[in-house]
Amino acid sequence: MHVISRREWAFLALVFLYSFIPAVIGLVRLPELLGAPAIMPPNPRAVIDPLPITLHILGSSVFCLLGAVQFLPSLRRYHPAPHRTLGRVVAAAGCVSALTGLWMTVAYAFPDALQGPLLYGTRVTLSLAMVGLIAWAVVAIRSRKIAAHRAAMLRAYAIGQGASTQTALFLVKMGLFDTDPLGFSRDVLMVGAWVINLAIAELLMRRAFTPRTSGAVI
Repeated sequence: MHVISRREWAFLALVFLYSFIPAVIGLVRLPELLGAPAIMPPNPRAVIDPLPITLHILGSSVFCLLGAVQFLPSLRRYHPAPHRTLGRVVAAAGCVSALTGLWMTVAYAFPDALQGPLLYGTRVTLSLAMVGLIAWAVVAIRSRKIAAHRAAMLRAYAIGQGASTQTALFLVKMGLFDTDPLGFSRDVLMVGAWVINLAIAELLMRRAFTPRTSGAVI
């Protein structure tokens, strides 16, 4: 039986660590949303309408954590059946994450300090884009278009991991300026996190899909 390589374990550990803060904060809030006493400062929007944020936390956690496993070459190569099964779960979780994110963006009343027009428009656009990318990934793999499938899922994963990069940027800003980002600067940081993730995804795809040439000169 083929085992996961050390490099793949290191990759999983890095992704899980990177996803740790937003995933844990979300999961810790779940008991509160289900009626238990609050452990963290209350979120008035979640208290009024807990369903979308509950589904969003669950969908995002599954998508980000199990999604990382799907990128392991050894799983795809030596265990195709589990890869397909996990893929269905990850795709469904990603759609739940994106659609509930869209639901909250449109239905929740955010103060201007937490969501301005820039962040609102970006959230709506990326939520729809994420669903579209996952749908295209499913169509592509059914048509045996492996490269298109991987590219679409990587882009969707970059969008889904936005909260992790946003957390990292917020921590850096708070460390440098000792203030919480609010207003337009918060919007810029939030949007910038998605830009960074998508730029990294494009670089990874270019590296993975660019044909390797030999050093021979003809």
